[in-house]
Amino acid sequence: MDNRDNVGRNLFVHHQATHTSHTAAWIIAIALCVGLTSCKPDDSPFKAENETLKKQVTKQESLLSSLQDGNKVMQQQIDLLNQELRDAKKATEAAKVETQHLSEQLDVQLAQAKRMSAEVQRTAAAQAAQNLKVDEKGAQVDTLPRPLNTVTKVVEDALARNGYQLKVSIKTDQKAVYVTERKVSNPASLEVSGSRNQYLIALQALPSNLTKLSVKAEFEKVAQGGRILSVSAEETAEVERRLIGEISKALEAPSKT
Repeated sequence: MDNRDNVGRNLFVHHQATHTSHTAAWIIAIALCVGLTSCKPDDSPFKAENETLKKQVTKQESLLSSLQDGNKVMQQQIDLLNQELRDAKKATEAAKVETQHLSEQLDVQLAQAKRMSAEVQRTAAAQAAQNLKVDEKGAQVDTLPRPLNTVTKVVEDALARNGYQLKVSIKTDQKAVYVTERKVSNPASLEVSGSRNQYLIALQALPSNLTKLSVKAEFEKVAQGGRILSVSAEETAEVERRLIGEISKALEAPSKT
């Protein structure tokens, strides 16, 4: 009886010891878990910094996107300006070409107008010379051994040298007519002092390079107070002969041969 009791007590003690051991192990494990949980580092500052960095990255990405959009808009504006510049350059070149073309056309038209004007003038002068009838009655007439174009130059020089300005000048291949302004002067080679005169000169080409010269003067004498004195036909003829003589003398010069 005592032995069974001892064995039972021993088994009970062993069971209790084993249960106690298991319980202590669980307590230690739980304590370790709690200890480990309590010793885990606080990661809240890293989270805050990460959030801040994420916000900065998001902000930078938004700024970069805005800059890229701005660059696209700016590039579009630059492309548009470049296109406008190219269009303006093309328009300018086209305008230059058109201006050059119009200028050339204008030059051609001006040249044609000049030719037509010269032709009209020649035709009008020829018709006027043919229709013009010079009254040679009372005029001094001479035939000069020079062609018409040479005599016309000498006549013009003689009139200009003696202060006569031309009022009418008509020249063709066959005729020439000059009418001077009325002049008060006293060149000793042609007139006497205090005289007033106006010339009508007619030239006509003749065969064999000869030229017919007709000189008619409206010669007057002017007294003090502007009173006009009568002159004789011989005095007027003398003035006419003086001009013919001066023309003949000029034609005899070596430069006129």
